[in-house]
Amino acid sequence: AGLFVVMDAVDVAFTEAAVGAGISTILMLGTLALVGHNEHQPQHRPILPLFVVVLTGAILVYGTLDIPPFGDASNPAHHHVAPHYLEESEHEIGIPNVVTSILASYRGYDTLGETTVIFVALVGVLLLLSLGPRPRRIFSNGRWITVAADDEDPSEKGAGDARVDGVQAPDEVELLRDTDG
Repeated sequence: AGLFVVMDAVDVAFTEAAVGAGISTILMLGTLALVGHNEHQPQHRPILPLFVVVLTGAILVYGTLDIPPFGDASNPAHHHVAPHYLEESEHEIGIPNVVTSILASYRGYDTLGETTVIFVALVGVLLLLSLGPRPRRIFSNGRWITVAADDEDPSEKGAGDARVDGVQAPDEVELLRDTDG
């Protein structure tokens, strides 16, 4: 986002900061929620994935060696429509900020597509976070108790053996199940 501010694209920087912070936070919290608390030692050494990552990185670095310097006027991207955008945007669009006029008008469909991609990614992350076993609720001694989904079913091993959050549950624990499916 700081790069966009330096390039005088404050609206793009604001969007980048808001979306980047939001998506990063959601992904981090989702990862923390989905990852277990205990680390498992791998059964083998993952040499092949390391080789693939190093090879891909080397190819990417090699591919960037002949890129012209940033901001160079001889860049191919500056010879196509950029002069037209810079010279005619205020007259054609009526917006004094060139970046805003380009994003809102000339590149409007691109901006809509990027927004759609971000929205679909957010929905996907939310769906991933909502998957998994849900806690069950049991009724005991006139009150509801939430039991973790990975706990054993107290009715399968006898109600006297039931444990709720590590505490011995009473004998008259009654499991309520969803009968709709």
